[in-house]
Amino acid sequence: MSDLAATQDVDSRLEQYRRELTGYCYRMLGSAFEAEDAVQDTMVRAWRNFEKFEGRSSLRSWLYRIATNVCLDMLNAGNRRARPMDLTAATPVAQAQLTSRPEITWLEPVPDGRVLPSAADPAETAVERETIRLAFVAALQHLPPKQRAVLILREVLAWKASEVAELLATSVASVNSALQRARATLAESEPASTDSADPLDDEQRKLLDRYVAAFEGYDMEALTALLHEDATLSMPPYDLWLRGHDDIVGWMLGVGKVCRGSRLVPTVANGTPAFAHYHPAEDGDGFTPWALQVIEIADGRIAGINSFLDTERWFPLFDLPPRLAKDGAQRGGPA
Repeated sequence: MSDLAATQDVDSRLEQYRRELTGYCYRMLGSAFEAEDAVQDTMVRAWRNFEKFEGRSSLRSWLYRIATNVCLDMLNAGNRRARPMDLTAATPVAQAQLTSRPEITWLEPVPDGRVLPSAADPAETAVERETIRLAFVAALQHLPPKQRAVLILREVLAWKASEVAELLATSVASVNSALQRARATLAESEPASTDSADPLDDEQRKLLDRYVAAFEGYDMEALTALLHEDATLSMPPYDLWLRGHDDIVGWMLGVGKVCRGSRLVPTVANGTPAFAHYHPAEDGDGFTPWALQVIEIADGRIAGINSFLDTERWFPLFDLPPRLAKDGAQRGGPA
């Protein structure tokens, strides 16, 4: 085999694991961009050291060992990613104001297509999708890095304790102990359950259609009917978050009224429905990016609206258009 063919063969063998490794690193790091950086670093290290790979473990296991070490090194910086609800209590709408917290390392959304395997067993796919939910990834951030790795490898990826012990160069007893402690910590901050959305059923599609109609028409009565009694609204990078449809609607009719006349374009993020939120352009010519809304559904109602406002980051990541025309049609290619 020529050097070029050998290089292409190595590249091909490594690349087949990129998506699942990105999902693993995203759960570890809570950041789509850091996850992609970690996987790229993993690939570079693997490529440079491929001749030293002796095949005593599978190529997949070897890559996960490298990726785990990369993530642990990145987590040694000590920044724990968080959501607004991890930092403060909900704010009554009468006291609500937008305060940016640049010192906070915020939990980030991720496109499903970058982290979920395209072909897998339906049961495995359900677990994969459930464990990239924002609430679950936020709960993982409460775990020390090695416990986080153990829990993801054992509970999400279904590795054997012996396999995890080999990967982390430790004992099976240590792995089992770390898993027990991780489970106990998660139980103290157990993420709220949401309805399965893989795929959306007819009722969920109707719910989302009604949500789009209510939001775009700025019909607060219709929106209230769709919101769970304890629904939440958050807007990173601001630390403000609201709970309950009364406060959410109060915000929308107050400071949030600048969103009147907006348009929503469907997408998917973190295993759940999402929308690209476009705001009326200041020049009156169409609509410009405003936020990425990640929607959580529970008991047939909207339970969470996670509105990520840093559109310069999120819209290109999700391959969303940089502008909509007046009729709502996409203008231009991806942002």
